[in-house]
Amino acid sequence: MTSFFAIFLNVIMPVFGIVMIGYLLGGRLALQAQTLTRAAYYVFVPAFIFQAISGSRIPLDDAAKMLCFIILVHLLAALLAGSFARIMGQTREMIAAFIMVSIAGNVGNYGLAMIHFRFGDDAVAPATLYYVALSITIFVVCVGAAGWAKGGGRGVLSGLLKTPAIWAAVPALLVSNSSFVVPLMLSRMIGLLAGAMIPVMLFSLGLQLLEQKQIRITREVLSASALRLIATPLLACLIAIPFSLNHLEYAAGVLQSAMPTAIMASIIAKEHGIAPHFVTTAVLVTTLASLVTLPIFMVAL
Repeated sequence: MTSFFAIFLNVIMPVFGIVMIGYLLGGRLALQAQTLTRAAYYVFVPAFIFQAISGSRIPLDDAAKMLCFIILVHLLAALLAGSFARIMGQTREMIAAFIMVSIAGNVGNYGLAMIHFRFGDDAVAPATLYYVALSITIFVVCVGAAGWAKGGGRGVLSGLLKTPAIWAAVPALLVSNSSFVVPLMLSRMIGLLAGAMIPVMLFSLGLQLLEQKQIRITREVLSASALRLIATPLLACLIAIPFSLNHLEYAAGVLQSAMPTAIMASIIAKEHGIAPHFVTTAVLVTTLASLVTLPIFMVAL
């Protein structure tokens, strides 16, 4: 129990505390989440990804193994959620919503900060690589599920090509596996921008939660939340076995799989008209419930 409360106090609360500051001050200061999230998405996130991966010296074969592991986990999680919703007799739209809630973990602002505080600087590189892979996987699967529910889907490839995370990850991997040295001026600029990424994204998460107004907890919400917070990380523990990952790669992957549902799922659900109230409620429920579930997994790891 001592380890649980120590992790809760020293790992969970610093992260959640910044989220709460954004939530409490957002209305009083008339702040809008979109401004911060767009700045983070197009500027701070690419800088963070480039710095974390380019300086990590991750061999390409190890990177490929990690990517296969984390993508497989979340594709199977989506399949599990869709099958569970179908067994429950849900409509096509609700099946798609279950898939969104189960696969779209908050692996960016929430996940990266948690893993950094729990396992230190050495865990940032694998966690960041997982974040890039999952950002793409989440986008493809969520938009694809929405298209399936509505009878079609367009713009997935176009959206991927416009994703700044990819722009940064590809050259970062090349730098990581070469002798190329980033010029000092550019390196310092990237370092300053990268340092702002996590606090800006955590603060913006608080603003995003403030803007979510519809709350209605149902059996479906609780079921989808349990699939996200419990079933997916347990699935990751099993799937990691044949990949022979080292401890930090394994721990970072499992914890990224245990993160609550991201606001991105709610945004996609609203954009495509896929049970937006259900998905928004699941985002709030999983975020609050993760205050309990995440320390348990952290103690186990």
